[in-house]
Amino acid sequence: MPNWQIALIMMVAYLVVALIIGVAAGKGRDGGSLEEFAIAGGKLGLFVMWFLMGGAVFSAFSFLGAPGWAYSKGAPALYIITYTAFAILPWYIIGPKIGKIGRKYNLYTVAAFMKGRYNSPILGILVGLIALFASVQYLATQMTGMAHIFNIMTEGRIPFWLGALVSYGIVVIYVATGGLRAAAWSDVFQGLLMIIISWVVGLSIVNQLHGGTTDMFANIIKEQPEFLQIGKSGSTMDPTAYSTTILVSVIGFIMWPHLFSKSYASNSRTIKKTVLAYPIFALFLVPLLLVGFAAKGVVDAGQLENADQVLPFLITTVMNMPGWVYGLVGAGALAAAMSTADAITHSASLEVTDGVVKNIWKNLSDKKTLLIMRIGVFVIGALAYYITIFGGQGLIALLLGAYGSIVQFAPGVYSALYWRRATAAGVISGLLVGTVVNYYFQLVAASTPFGIHAGILGLMANVVVMVTVCYLTKPQEAEDAKRYIDVA
Repeated sequence: MPNWQIALIMMVAYLVVALIIGVAAGKGRDGGSLEEFAIAGGKLGLFVMWFLMGGAVFSAFSFLGAPGWAYSKGAPALYIITYTAFAILPWYIIGPKIGKIGRKYNLYTVAAFMKGRYNSPILGILVGLIALFASVQYLATQMTGMAHIFNIMTEGRIPFWLGALVSYGIVVIYVATGGLRAAAWSDVFQGLLMIIISWVVGLSIVNQLHGGTTDMFANIIKEQPEFLQIGKSGSTMDPTAYSTTILVSVIGFIMWPHLFSKSYASNSRTIKKTVLAYPIFALFLVPLLLVGFAAKGVVDAGQLENADQVLPFLITTVMNMPGWVYGLVGAGALAAAMSTADAITHSASLEVTDGVVKNIWKNLSDKKTLLIMRIGVFVIGALAYYITIFGGQGLIALLLGAYGSIVQFAPGVYSALYWRRATAAGVISGLLVGTVVNYYFQLVAASTPFGIHAGILGLMANVVVMVTVCYLTKPQEAEDAKRYIDVA
């Protein structure tokens, strides 16, 4: 049997198992409950929460984008490890507080959190729309990864459009039927799979190509020493761009709705334990980055359509590994992409429904709200699919672009928790200005001043405008601010 057929069978088998686990996870629960669909009843334990947070973060960029960046950019790819180590730390402090506020006022989205603190339906709508645009952009990275895997592992026999449609279709089905609990238990299975596969396959590639990491890095230093440096002559990224790329990822990390909302899905003790245990999950990125470095000098850039394809290209073309390895890597990459896609799809549907729909059509019953959320899963999936098929950016570029808009939530969220003088007008003004600045430098300007990430430029403008407007407008009622800041 040809290698591509073995790989296809294994990947389809993985998709079937993922679908069964996802659908079965919601069985025996109150599937008609809005609380169950949104936050799994708020009772997820440490084991599931660890995989849910890890799976929600490590995605298609892990199996494809991370090796691609290591191969094409060298040392700057280590930003992924750096931000991973620090980005979740703020959740240790703000997560329990957000969770208490959510339980007290029956919240489960960023939009409702902001609206409740600032008494502003307009702010809720704005947050819901920005979350939608950023989430669709993030989802496009996952679908692009799924499509690449199917296409390459089957030697071009599964077209790009079909690979994305089939794999993401599975996600849409189990998320729409089982909500957060379906995504959580699917992530447990997917997380275990991608951790095991990344270490086994990653180290195997390095050893077969170079005999180990020592010789691999020695060869790179001999041929192109600047490849392993940041900011030196010939380096692929200057220090400012590298630092601000990390900064926008760290600040924006917990602002993502699919991560922020996990504060509502468990108790304070579990949140803190998850933060402490979480970095262990990130260790699976190490062998994937090593794969990218291992390809340097082995794979000619002209052989790839883009750098994100370097891992599957090594396996299928350079090393000519057996079909079962094709299938393993394919399943691992699909698991990484799907474990993030399910969380984002779920949270995006919640944000749009809670932030936009419920602030336009008020007094919706829980039953109608839940129906809209389920329908929203399919609509959001369709939007992301369109961008995936007709877009052309790389996975890391798409991801960092999405971070640039979502990081604009940070001033409003932290002010809601700790600054009594914050006002709705100030937060709205800052959010609008920051988002416009970010997208201007992403989509219009050819470059940014001093190489600063567009999201950081937007954030700087956001903070300045927000603070200025807050002091120029009437303070919020002390009792309204106290409800969040002094929550018991």
